[in-house]
This record gives sequence, structure tokens and C-alpha cells, in this order.
Amino acid sequence: MTIGFGIVGTGTIGAFHARAIQSVEGARLVGACDTNPQSLAAFRKNFPVKGYADVKGLADDPDISIIAIGTPSALHVEPALAAIAAGKHVIIEKPLDVTLERCDLIIEAAEKAGVIAACVFQNRFIAGAQVLKQAIDAGRFGRLTLGDAYVKWWRSQDYYDGRSARGTLALDGGGALMTQAIHAVDLLQWFMGPVVEVSAFAATLGHERLSFEDVSVATLRFANGAMGVIEAATAVYPGFFKKLEISGTRGSAVLEEESLTTWTFAEETPADERLRAEYAHKGDSGGGAADPTAIDFRLHAAQFKNLMDAIDGKTELLIGAREGRKAVAIILAIYESARSGKTVRVAG
Repeated sequence: MTIGFGIVGTGTIGAFHARAIQSVEGARLVGACDTNPQSLAAFRKNFPVKGYADVKGLADDPDISIIAIGTPSALHVEPALAAIAAGKHVIIEKPLDVTLERCDLIIEAAEKAGVIAACVFQNRFIAGAQVLKQAIDAGRFGRLTLGDAYVKWWRSQDYYDGRSARGTLALDGGGALMTQAIHAVDLLQWFMGPVVEVSAFAATLGHERLSFEDVSVATLRFANGAMGVIEAATAVYPGFFKKLEISGTRGSAVLEEESLTTWTFAEETPADERLRAEYAHKGDSGGGAADPTAIDFRLHAAQFKNLMDAIDGKTELLIGAREGRKAVAIILAIYESARSGKTVRVAG
């Protein structure tokens, strides 16, 4: 069975989604839309599909079952609602949107219409991340005590000057934390469980003409009593791989991009040595620590395939819209704490 895809937004993210869709067996890229005719025309030169000037035309195409949305972050809800109203499933590039109110509009509309709304957090499809999650769920870490995420990346001034939406509260919802580190935030809460409160600082230290942060540090308290730290920056030269450190009373692990650089437990199993050897030097899909174009589309393709299989009833959807909302809630609490100087509870 072939499932037809449409794409909203034909810029860099739209082209990235298109390549991922084309690589998935059983997926067919049918059409794309953009309010910018020049962008749409350039996209269709590389991807010869039907072109639409608005979301309604795309959503009404009977050959399309899933619509991937890659507009600027604060412009996700409108095309998502239009697609859902036409009975289409949607998969939305992170973040789901930039306010919880807008996230909830998407969630409620999809549930009412009986369609799937998914959010792109492709890092959950990293093999090492899934091995780590399985070990946590199996209780191998004992009581979780610390969960930390470090995203110390580099983006040049030209990166921000090249597109006015980058690093702005109005269109991107924030800077380094909302735009780059949100993947690590999602992984951290997936591993550790819900975050209940945060205390944070944020500043613009390495760039000019940004309306929001390029450096932030937050301390966290999780619902299970564990604590943690999130460091996020795009002002750290030359940029380092994203790193998550998970620790408990019976074990610890470090996931550096796709590599498990630490994997140690009080009670070893015969499989642990094999896992250390197999996952010690992964990281071959590109981290984007200094160059966003270094990230390839294989993990996106895995997420598109998961959505297709969930629609067919073959598997469970890994990252629905309700899951996608969680990272947004944590980040908004961090921003509020940085603004107010107070500890802030994370909205449910």
C-alpha cells in the first residue's frame, strides 16, 4: 500500500522532509504548498510534484493522506488545523507550536476529527536512545537520581542574519533552547519522566540583533524526585555533540549524539559488553553541532515510517502531539524562570 504525502513550507525543512519521504518504502510525495511562489517553484524543480498556493488546495487533494508541516514554528497551528479539517493526518516539525494554547488547539482538533497528529522528534529513533530507554524501563538504573542534557553548539552570525525568523520570539518561539536544544529536552523527559519545576538563567552572549537567548542554563526537578541540568547554547565555538547523561543508584549511561560513550551497571549482563562495542562509535547521521546541514534525513525517515505503520495499525505511534507538547511546556517554564528570576512549575 502506498501512502501519499503533502508538504507545507518548501524551504530548507520542506526539502529535508521531501528527501526523507522519498526514501521510505510505501511513501509517495504527491504535492507541496507555499505562499511564496518563488520558493514553491524552486522546490518543484528538485521534487516534481503538484504545487498549491495554499493549504486548502493541498489538503483537498484526494491522493494525499499525510501532510508534513515545515513552516516557521509559530505558524504551525493554522496549516495543521486546515489539514485536520480535511481529514488528513499531520506530522509537524518541532516544536509542535510555540505556546501551549496553540499546541492544545492541534491536539484537540486531531482527537475530535479522529486523525493522527504527530510531532517530529527524530532523535527518539536513534538506536542507542532506544536501548537506553529500554534499560531505564527495565529498572537497570535503580532509582534515577540525575538526568542532564548538554547542547553546546555553534551558529555563526551569518546563520542568524540569513533568515529573520531565526532566534526570534515572534516566529521561532525563542533561541537556542526552543530551536536547537528542544530535541535534547524531549529525550531527557522521555528518559527521566515528567519535569515538575525549573530554575533558569538565559542571555544573549555571542550574537548581535537577536531578540532571545543564545545561552541558557536550567536546573530541573523531576516528578520521581531526581534532579538535573539543561545547558543550551549556539555561542560555543566550535560546537560539540549533543550529550545526555542518565544516572541512578545502580547504573549510568552517556548518550553522545548516537554513541553510548558510557554504559555501566552494578549488575552487568552478558549483553552489556556487546552493547558497549556496538554503540560506542555510532553518530554517523550527523549531529549539527556547528553546521545544521550536517544532519541527514534517516532518522526523519524512520519517524515517517512509524507514522505510516501507526495509521495502518501495525505499531504504536511513538511521538504523538501530546508527547510533542511536553518539551514545549518545559522550555516555556525555563523561559519564564529566566525572565522572573523565580522557580517555575511546568504546566501540565
